[in-house]
Amino acid sequence: MDPAIRYRGRTFGADKIGFIRQLIADHPTVTRTVLSQKLCEAWNWIQPNGSPCDMVARGLLLLLDRAGHIELPAKRFSPPNNVIRHRRPEPLPFLTWNPIEAPLSDLRPVEFRQVRRTGEEALFDSLIETHHYLGYIRPVGEHLKYLIYAHGVPVACMAWSSAPRHIGCRDRFIGWSAQTRRKNIHLLAYNTRFLLLPWIHVSYLASHILSRMARRISADWEEVYRHPIHFLETFEDRERFRGTCYRAANWILLGLTTGRGKADQTKKPNRSLKESWGYPVVRDFRARLGVR
Repeated sequence: MDPAIRYRGRTFGADKIGFIRQLIADHPTVTRTVLSQKLCEAWNWIQPNGSPCDMVARGLLLLLDRAGHIELPAKRFSPPNNVIRHRRPEPLPFLTWNPIEAPLSDLRPVEFRQVRRTGEEALFDSLIETHHYLGYIRPVGEHLKYLIYAHGVPVACMAWSSAPRHIGCRDRFIGWSAQTRRKNIHLLAYNTRFLLLPWIHVSYLASHILSRMARRISADWEEVYRHPIHFLETFEDRERFRGTCYRAANWILLGLTTGRGKADQTKKPNRSLKESWGYPVVRDFRARLGVR
């Protein structure tokens, strides 16, 4: 039987594995890093922002090596331990501001600051770790972080990241095929954290922030990652929340998740069901996502 292996939704059969073996044979003195770069170049594995998919290629090479399909050159360098380098941020319960209880009109204009790779990113991380019930988890892949201010006081935090590869109710709502989804999933953004800080008591602030964010996130994403965003999504734990602010901001309840998680191998629920909410950023979002 021909060797075949599944990786990130793709099947790599004998022809592709043979190509990688020949690539290694043709460059016997190069490092693993150089091999992954050459594989990206040969297969045109390029991110929407023009950078090579180096980590994707490296993950495939390691998977094939561990499965015995190829033999990589010996490792020459071990990077620092990411668990040590990326410790959870320190919670800062003592860092608070005076309570604000006022009508929304008194807070305007609300200021949005995209703080990823800025001096305020550590403050964002610590506020999420301190005050969000899920705490802070370091994002993987494309992501943006926002601190929202009113009159110089932080009032909310919002984080966005790459969308999950497959959500049944979302994919049925969009109406795309598996092939189109794999091609265009990068055009979706997932709201991973939304936190109104505990010193803020302002009616309608959450839905106001969601509406404002929907009007600006595509341009912010394109500035950083060189591609727009056409559809937003999030999940709400229905045992904790009712989705009130998303509904008020005209988000659409798409359905329920399966409760299995992305790494499930049992096809049985192992966590609480979440409500899946979506918001089209543009009217012709289906056409822009490749649906014909």
